[in-house]
Amino acid sequence: MSAVETASQDQARRLQITRGSVAALLVLVIAAICRFWGEELTWLVSWPDALTVPMTDWVGAGVGWFLAVFKPIARVFSYLLEFPMTWVGGLLGGAPWPLILGSVTALGWLIGGARMAALGFFGFGFVVISGYWLEGMNTLALVAVSVPLAALLGAGIGIFAFEYPKLKSSVNVVLDVMQTMPTFAYLTPLLVLFGFGPVVGLIASAIFAAPPMARNVLLGLERVEPEIREAAVMSGGTRRQQLFLVELPAASQQIMVGFNQCLMAALSMVIIAAVIGGFEDIGWEVLLTMRKALFGPAFLAGSVIVVFAVVIDRMSAALAEPRPAQDKRVALGIFAIGALVAVWAVIAGWNPAGIAAMDGVADKVDHGVGQFTANHGATLDTIKNTSMFYGLLPLRIGLSDAVLPFTWGFAWTAQHSFVFYAVFAAIAALVALRGHLPQAGLVLIGAYVLETGIAQLPWAFVIFGVGAVGWVAGGRKLAIQVSVLLGLILVSGLWERALLSLYLSGASVAACALVGGVLGFWSAMSPRAWMVIRPVCDTLQTIPLFVFLIPVLMFFQIGEFSAFLAICMYAVVPMIRYTRHGLISTPEEMIEAATASGAGKWQTMFEVRAPYAAPTILLGLNQTILYAFAMLVIAALIGTTGLGQSIFLALGQADVGLGVTAGVAMAILALVADRLVQGFAEERKQALGL
Repeated sequence: MSAVETASQDQARRLQITRGSVAALLVLVIAAICRFWGEELTWLVSWPDALTVPMTDWVGAGVGWFLAVFKPIARVFSYLLEFPMTWVGGLLGGAPWPLILGSVTALGWLIGGARMAALGFFGFGFVVISGYWLEGMNTLALVAVSVPLAALLGAGIGIFAFEYPKLKSSVNVVLDVMQTMPTFAYLTPLLVLFGFGPVVGLIASAIFAAPPMARNVLLGLERVEPEIREAAVMSGGTRRQQLFLVELPAASQQIMVGFNQCLMAALSMVIIAAVIGGFEDIGWEVLLTMRKALFGPAFLAGSVIVVFAVVIDRMSAALAEPRPAQDKRVALGIFAIGALVAVWAVIAGWNPAGIAAMDGVADKVDHGVGQFTANHGATLDTIKNTSMFYGLLPLRIGLSDAVLPFTWGFAWTAQHSFVFYAVFAAIAALVALRGHLPQAGLVLIGAYVLETGIAQLPWAFVIFGVGAVGWVAGGRKLAIQVSVLLGLILVSGLWERALLSLYLSGASVAACALVGGVLGFWSAMSPRAWMVIRPVCDTLQTIPLFVFLIPVLMFFQIGEFSAFLAICMYAVVPMIRYTRHGLISTPEEMIEAATASGAGKWQTMFEVRAPYAAPTILLGLNQTILYAFAMLVIAALIGTTGLGQSIFLALGQADVGLGVTAGVAMAILALVADRLVQGFAEERKQALGL
C-alpha cells in the first residue's frame, strides 16, 4: 500500500470519527429536549393527528381503482393458469406413488449419484408413509407451475438490467421492494385481483421468487470474462446471438444458483399462501392443525415440508456445481423398477392413505408434548416470563414503565432515573477519556432508549437519530433518503405500529447478532465445532418460514415470546455463516505477518482477522435484519403486534389499502436498515483498501 493511499485512508477515518462525534452530540441534544421538555413540546413526542395523512384511504382508493380496471384481464389470466395447474396437479396426484418415487430417485442418481438418489428415495418415501402424499403432490404442483413463471420473469429482469446499465439502479430498487415487501402484503391485492383459490398462491410465489433469479442472472452476466465477450464479438454474431449463445451459457453456473434460490423461495411462499385456504396442500394442513392445537399432526405435516425443502434444495444446488456424469442406464433401471412397482400397486390397490404408518407417531408426539408441558409447565412459564419481564418488556416500554413491584419488587422513581443516568454518564466519560467520543455518545443514547422504550420513542428522536446514522454511514444523500422514508411512515398514521415492529425485530436481531457472532467465531476457531453447527445451519436455511412456528407453539403457546424465538431461529443463520466466512477469509500474508511479529492465536483473531472480517460480518448482519423482517409478518399468526398484525388483519378483511400501506411501511423499515448497514460495510471496505 502506498503512502498516498495510507494518508487517504487516515483522512477518511478522521472524517468518520468527526462525523460520528457531531452526530452523537446532535442526537443527544434532541434526546435531552424530548426527555426534559417533552410534556410541554408534545408535538416533538407525538405526531399531531391534524398533520396525519389518510394514506391508507388514498392507497385503498388508488389500488382499488387499478384493481377494478385490470380485474377482468386478471381473471382471464387466472382462468388460463388454472389449466397448467390442473394438468400438473392431476399428473402428480393421479400418478401411482411408486412411479413418482422411482422418478425422483432416478433423477437424484443423474444429478449426484448414489448419495443423491438415496436422499430422493428416503425423502419421498417418508412422504408416502406420512399420510400426506396427496397434499404433498398438490404443493409440488403449485411449485412446478410457479417456478418456471418466476424463473422467466427473473431472467427477463436480470437481462434487462444488464442490457441497460443506466436503469440498473432503478431495477435494483424494484427488486429490493419485491424482496422486502412482506409476503402477506402480496396476497391482499392479489386476492381481490385474481379471486379466491390456489392461483393467488401461484402468482404470489412467482412475484416473491423472481428477485433471487434476477439478481443471480445479472451477477452471472457481469462476471463473464472479457475474453469471452471479445471472442463473441469477433465471431460476428449479433447482440442477441452473443447474449443467448455465449454470455448466458458462460454464466450458467451462477444462474443455476439463482434457480436454486428461486425454487426455495417459491416453496416457502406456496406454504404462506395457504393462509387464504381453498386448496388442500401441505400448507393448509399445517395451518389447520396449528389452529386446532394438534401439534403432533402439525409437526408431521411440517416435517413433510422440510423433507420437500431439503430434497429440492440439495438437488437444485447440485445442478450449479461441476459433477461427474452418471451412468444413465442405472437411472433408467431405477425408473423401470418404479414403473413396474407402480403397475403392481395399481393392480393391488395400494395407495398412500392405506399404507400411512405415521399416524401413531403424530399421536405420540401430541401426547408427549402435552405430557411434557404438563410436567414442566412451571419451568417453561418461568423462562417465558423472565424473558418478557426482564428483557423484552423493558425494551418495548422502557424501564420507567416496566419496573413494577409485581415483577421487579420496586417501582421506578425519579431517583432511579437520576442514578441510572449517572452510571451511564460515568461509563460514557471513561469511554470519552480513551478517545472514543462517538462511542461515548452512543452509551448515553442507549441509556435514553432503555429508559424510554423503543415503542415509546419520540418521533423527532427516531427520525433525527436515524438520519444522523445515515450521515455517518453514507453522507448527506443517505441521511436525507432514510429520513424521508421514515417521514412517510410518520405522516401515514402507522408510526406507533412501526415502532412496535422495530422493537421486536430489533430485539431479535440483537439476540441473533450475539448468538450468531459467538457461534460463528467458535466455528472459525474450531473445525470440529463447524462440523456440528454446519448441518444445523443447512437445515434451518431449508425450512420454510411457516414451519418455525410449530416448535415454539408446542412449548410456549401463542405470544410475543414465541414470535421472538421463531424470528431468532430463522434469522440467526446468516450471522453464523458470514461471521465464520469473514474470519477464515483473512489473507495468508496478513496471518504470516502477525505470526512473525509474535502474535498468538487469540491475538491474531481479534487484532487481525476480526478487523478484516468486519465488512463481511456487517453483510451478515444486513441479511439477519432482512430475515427478521420477513419472519416478523409470519409471526403475526401467533400473536405479535405492529405492522405484521395490521397486514394479517388486512388480509382477512380484504382491506387493500391497509394491507399495501402497512406492507410498504414494513418494506421501508427493512430498506432503511439495509442501506445503513451497507453504508457502514462500504466504509469498512474502503478503510481496509478492499
